[in-house]
Amino acid sequence: MEFSHPLVQARLIRRYKRFLFDAELADGTLITGSCPNTGSMRGLTTPGSEIWVSLHDSPTRKYRHMLELVKADGILVGINTAMPNRIAEEAVRAGLIPSLSGYATLRREQRYGINSRIDLLLTGENAPPAYVEVKNVHFMRMQGLAEFPDSVTARGAKHLHELVSVVKSGARGIMIYVIQRSDCASLRICSDLDPAYGKAFQLARKHGVEAYAITCRITSQGIWPERLIEIDESGQAD
Repeated sequence: MEFSHPLVQARLIRRYKRFLFDAELADGTLITGSCPNTGSMRGLTTPGSEIWVSLHDSPTRKYRHMLELVKADGILVGINTAMPNRIAEEAVRAGLIPSLSGYATLRREQRYGINSRIDLLLTGENAPPAYVEVKNVHFMRMQGLAEFPDSVTARGAKHLHELVSVVKSGARGIMIYVIQRSDCASLRICSDLDPAYGKAFQLARKHGVEAYAITCRITSQGIWPERLIEIDESGQAD
């Protein structure tokens, strides 16, 4: 997936109020822009970090610049939470997840559960429908190990419980964790930061919810799904 707008390099001054950031462009111009990520962004908000921002000229936008990439641990990391659904769709269509190949139809944002929308719904004649929930991941404390979540996410736990109901109905319930970085060999559920999510994930797996993790190749031109990595479930909460 290529970026629809050219990216511009800058230096991060600060990220604040979850939705905003200040930065300095290469020519010294100071800007304020929007941050399309309301999470904690642990490890990705260090002042002075190299960042890449997109430019938008829509008259309805308050801020012209949007934060897209942060350089951390020597690599580019994607932070835009609007990207993972598109990345997951590309991965499914490219056959990167073999068990999801062969479905004739892929639909986005379909209603299901209790006041929820499933990110992707796959249907076909010879297979049960597959309800796919997508999560954005970029948190890493230990080299090579991605972790999710990086803060408490009651909404994320709710989605896991709804996928359990999907499986009980005879359909497939699937979690895809899109890791917007390329330097991870495995993913672990971060039960120490959100014990409730850890327990919900363990329960979901026991009831047959499938889980996959995908890393990405990232440049200033785009983000592409790269490969499946293992999910380390050894540290799940009891």
